[in-house]
Amino acid sequence: QGTIFPVPNFNPIMDAQLLGGALQGISCEKDVLIEILTQRCNSQRLMIAEAYRDMYGRDLITDLKENLSHHFKEVMVGLMYPPASYDAHELWHALKGVDIEEKCLIDILASRSNMEIFQMKEAYLMQYNNDLQQDIDSETSGHFRDTLMNLAQGTRMEGYADPSTAVQDAMILWEACQQKTGEHKNMLQMILCNRSHQQLWMVFQEFQNISGQDIVDAINECYDGYFQELLVAIVLCIRDKPSYFAYRLYNAIHDFGFHNKTVIRILIARSEIDLMNIRQRYKERYGKSLFHDIKHFASGHYESALLAICAGDTEDY
Repeated sequence: QGTIFPVPNFNPIMDAQLLGGALQGISCEKDVLIEILTQRCNSQRLMIAEAYRDMYGRDLITDLKENLSHHFKEVMVGLMYPPASYDAHELWHALKGVDIEEKCLIDILASRSNMEIFQMKEAYLMQYNNDLQQDIDSETSGHFRDTLMNLAQGTRMEGYADPSTAVQDAMILWEACQQKTGEHKNMLQMILCNRSHQQLWMVFQEFQNISGQDIVDAINECYDGYFQELLVAIVLCIRDKPSYFAYRLYNAIHDFGFHNKTVIRILIARSEIDLMNIRQRYKERYGKSLFHDIKHFASGHYESALLAICAGDTEDY
């Protein structure tokens, strides 16, 4: 359900040659970069980078960084990372930048599978020679940190569901929303971070039966700050990941006067997974298409690159 697919009759040598010509010329031919890099899947882009290195003895990412600027550069460079390396790259900058970007940590860690988290931690260690969990531990604090640390273990149960423990878990969650002690917060995050998706579906249903309230509304009422945002993100991702990312994109486009980093990160990270679904949810929920809103806020080659990844149709204008 992505928007980017492997291109048939793929020729990495020819693509590398075209990119070389576009980058080495007097003025950088940005349209050529967009045409190639947004229309090849990630594994094909990596093969192009290899062909480029063989051909020119240079690193494609380095050449993109040297020839491009601002948000357009971020998009083109971002496309060149394998998914796990891209997540690692984003987490590193979120943790080690001037200000910690809590929302980036939430988006990535609340939505990735055990396998994706395992690969991302390996990539993080290789790229930055640092342990992701140690960095989360040292750069964040409180129950927000504890929940991130739990998610970063990547030990969520898979496929298992038991109706009898679902009732017990729902009772514990309900109590945690009433009492709000440190111990209750721990129990709350332990359940949300470790139970399987199938199990949590039942837990949320039982919670509604016991309390007469939706779990998201209860969390919003009882907690605040990034801890509350993270808990809600976990619930929303378990229920419907494309809807969560549609909501995050809408906020990034409208609430902050276009939060470029968030838009770029979500479009790149979901382009081969569920961006088509995210687009559908966006249109259903907000009335306007994602394509339309990006067109309205971005401009130039940056806009062209985002729209190419988004892959809109004429009715999306």
